[in-house]
Amino acid sequence: MRFSRVSLILAAGSTIIPYVSAWGAVGHEVVATVAQMHLHPSVMPILCDILNYKGDCHLAPVAAWADKVRGLPQYRWTGPLHYIGATDDYPSETCLFPGEKGWEGRRNINVLSGIRNTTSTLESYMGLRKAGLTTASDEDAAQVALKFLIHFVGDMHMPLHLTGRDRGGNGIKVSFDSRVTNLHSLWDGLLIAKRIRTIPSNYTRHLPLPEVETHLRGTIYDPYIRRIVWEGIMGKYENELDSWLTCPAEPSVQLLQTHWEQWLSWTFGRRTGSWIVGSHLTDGGLNTDDETLCPYHWATPIHALNCQIVFPKALDEPPYNRVSFSEGTHDHACNSSNQTLEVHWLTRPRKNPYLELDTPEYSGAIEDAWIVEKLMSQGGIRLAAILNWLFADMGDSTISNRTYIL
Repeated sequence: MRFSRVSLILAAGSTIIPYVSAWGAVGHEVVATVAQMHLHPSVMPILCDILNYKGDCHLAPVAAWADKVRGLPQYRWTGPLHYIGATDDYPSETCLFPGEKGWEGRRNINVLSGIRNTTSTLESYMGLRKAGLTTASDEDAAQVALKFLIHFVGDMHMPLHLTGRDRGGNGIKVSFDSRVTNLHSLWDGLLIAKRIRTIPSNYTRHLPLPEVETHLRGTIYDPYIRRIVWEGIMGKYENELDSWLTCPAEPSVQLLQTHWEQWLSWTFGRRTGSWIVGSHLTDGGLNTDDETLCPYHWATPIHALNCQIVFPKALDEPPYNRVSFSEGTHDHACNSSNQTLEVHWLTRPRKNPYLELDTPEYSGAIEDAWIVEKLMSQGGIRLAAILNWLFADMGDSTISNRTYIL
């Protein structure tokens, strides 16, 4: 197992720049809750200790922390760590991740590098902790890194955080249910809010799975999580779960029971065997990926969704290509807050000139394909794998005997 020692951004705030968001609070909390359900029993106590929890401990309450503090002077430099964009990427016309012109912004100051660097920070912290050498400064740095890691993994699974077009969709006005919003806010919260409003009533009741129910907190979106777990992770995605954690290997290298596989064998109650990958490892020039942790590899098909469905072709055709929206001064900021599922509309006209996306062809297709639910499921499973590798006690005898809920 190797984690490359990229400069630890979170420990060196001096060379960094300004500001951003992804899923609204509910989306981030869903990802964190799914992850918590898949943690090894030895992990959660360590996370609660790092987060300095007093009493009932959950990951969800800190999942959106990185968005809440980004406007504070001491955290403004973290803004570019929430997203990434290729210089010549312009969905739906062109999807490049990256193209010949590379990435926008400064090298290694992006969400994929953020995941790598927070992971490295926490790995170093655990080495000190096991040796009994941590200081108060180390504890504080680990807490900040953990909160950012939980958030960045969620950010990576929101397609509009992987493209720079029109500030991640913030600069594109659209209509949803005849009301004006922007494309980023639509994906950030409105699609989730509509989904929650239409959850079948049977998911308001507890599942016969204590391993699920003990991680829920009595929120308005608990039924949504139940459905994602029951119909998605334990249903339609069951045979895909292993592939969500695989990373490309160097040419002709056979991997026998890698660290992810060890955690998969516990999390999913089975071993994945070995594989050979013939293609050369690439990570878009970011120096983020290896055979164990590969945020660029995981993000690539998520970015492709921007051309496949996120940006409708009609946006670049008359009359909608003549509509512009230049309000706001920061990139990728969200104009909605679904912490309580409130929607802050930019305007509320009954008729507007913008492309309506609450249609069977757009929002209906997204719902039918479970695109948003799959993205949040992938985020939760991958976050759990990272946290398990960092913090789980490999000597725990329950690893070989325990079969998880999946």
